[in-house]
Amino acid sequence: MTELTDDGNKRLKPVKDGLIDFVAGSLGGIALVYVGQPLDTVKVKMQTFPSMYSGMVNCIIKTLKTDGIIRGLYAGTIPAVVANVAENSVLFAAYGGCQKVLSNILGVSKVEDMTPIENACAGFFAAFFSSLTLCPTELIKCKLQAMREVEKSMDKLTTSARKHISAWGLTNQIIKEQGIRGLFNGLSSTIVREMPGYFFFFGGYEITRELLAKPNESRNDIGWEKTMVAGAVGGTILWLVIFPADVVKSRIQVKSLQEPALKVMGDIIRNEGFTSLYNGLKPCLIRTIPATATLFVTYEYTKKLMDSYFD
Repeated sequence: MTELTDDGNKRLKPVKDGLIDFVAGSLGGIALVYVGQPLDTVKVKMQTFPSMYSGMVNCIIKTLKTDGIIRGLYAGTIPAVVANVAENSVLFAAYGGCQKVLSNILGVSKVEDMTPIENACAGFFAAFFSSLTLCPTELIKCKLQAMREVEKSMDKLTTSARKHISAWGLTNQIIKEQGIRGLFNGLSSTIVREMPGYFFFFGGYEITRELLAKPNESRNDIGWEKTMVAGAVGGTILWLVIFPADVVKSRIQVKSLQEPALKVMGDIIRNEGFTSLYNGLKPCLIRTIPATATLFVTYEYTKKLMDSYFD
């Protein structure tokens, strides 16, 4: 009887681990959004309409004056929550699965024994799956964040306040005009951004955890403060690597461009200069440090809590 129970537990373990990663990633994604959404809005505005703002502070002030906090700096929060829950739940569930597959291929007995580079490779492959869930929700988020700038650039903004459109209303509008395919505008640039980005994201996180661990201490036991530092480092490296691709993705999604990502990037460099590929980097990095620190500490400690509960 004991053998059957043990065998059943072994069969259920991958399902349990996947569910724990999924839930922990979801909670981490929610925490990340509410910490970082205002500066994410500023980032998107500066990426897509750089000529309208002289800098980060100018963008914040103008946004607050015209739209306030909720409809301004927190514009697109609901789709951002949906996007981050979708992305991070799938990302961390896929990350755990890819870790197990790679550990089997490489002959590593336990996932905990994988090197940071091996974990980085797992993050690289996991990002492909999360991109498929992220693209539609992030498209809606970016369009809502830059709605006023789009209208102004098309001379459609009157002196009266613009009519507020909900995330659901905008989604329906895109489906009516472009079909389901319209929600995946920018998918290729999202994949190009995500996969190498998450190689460095998880690699930077794991390397930092290893460096912060004391002699004979597991990197899983470094404490929440060091976990937050490692998360901040991973997030900073991620955005430094992928930012030009993110600018291109934002332009494609907000302006509904149909050109290939490489052509859009070439046009930006030719017409605005190479430095335009880094418009919005400052608010992005300022946002990233607390946001990704919060993401990882929420993920790790939710996972530990659920692991201990189900053991």
